[in-house]
Amino acid sequence: MRIFGKGRHRPSASWRQATDRAFTLIGDGRYEDAGALLTRAADLEPWLSESWFNLALLHKFRHDWEQARAAGLRAVALLDRSAGAPDWWNVGIAATALQDWPLARRAWQAYGLRVPGGVAASGEPSGMELGSAAVRLSPEGEAEVVWGRRLDPARIEVLSIPLPSSGRRWGEVVLHDGVPHGERTTAAGHSYPVFDEIELWAPSPVPTWVVLLEAATEDDRDALERLAADAGFAAEDWSSSVRLLCRMCSESRMPSDEGDGEHLDPHDHSEPGHPGPLGHRSPGAVWVPERECGIAAPAALVRGLLDSWVADSPDSRDWRDLEEVC
Repeated sequence: MRIFGKGRHRPSASWRQATDRAFTLIGDGRYEDAGALLTRAADLEPWLSESWFNLALLHKFRHDWEQARAAGLRAVALLDRSAGAPDWWNVGIAATALQDWPLARRAWQAYGLRVPGGVAASGEPSGMELGSAAVRLSPEGEAEVVWGRRLDPARIEVLSIPLPSSGRRWGEVVLHDGVPHGERTTAAGHSYPVFDEIELWAPSPVPTWVVLLEAATEDDRDALERLAADAGFAAEDWSSSVRLLCRMCSESRMPSDEGDGEHLDPHDHSEPGHPGPLGHRSPGAVWVPERECGIAAPAALVRGLLDSWVADSPDSRDWRDLEEVC
């Protein structure tokens, strides 16, 4: 370990004991007690980047972004290397939470990512083309994995319609952690990381509705989803898109539900064939006309959207029991 170009001794036993005890307390949710120990460790070894990295990590867990940024900057100032160092990633998360865009750009670039416009630009680090990913909403509560578009290394725009239990809406932007917990794969062989939400970054004004549909065929259901998308909003058939997974399965490498094929997912712990938010697939892929559907649309539009959908094929479509749920 080096500081200012000189070698130095390994961390003291007191530093290691305080740090180990602090992370045990963090695991128990005792952040205040852990903070006292990590502060003591930083006093013992102030020239050690890990002292400040650990404090930055604690402040991230507490969502104290000012302190996380300050500790993170002290950590990176003591690094022997910068490219690929997780210290810079934590700085990037804190800077994004605070909308400190020059620092966020500097952090991502120092980590080794290409940032359009470089560190000299003042706005959000847009155009990084990070693609799609999944995010686990409310990871410490009734966790739900949804799909989204990565805006930058620390933010995802939610493109699925979350269930009301998550407290999240379609179109919201969430701040997420840097280490994936799980992966979703597609039949084409693509894989996507699953990140854990840290907190809501930007709310959505668009409410979530639940409605019971009578859709004679899958094409009828798909027509509603297209109609909502064409209007700039979203509809999602929760009866087929939602499955209940245990924590172990959720955090593992799992195939995503692409809506095709005739099988029962052995990792689906919901009741097969049960219409509603717990049902994933019906035995033998038999189509069930009654569908529970989530819709993300303004109140002034949602009923007109459903009526237009029915009007296009009144013999095979109907709806009832529309309710705003989030």
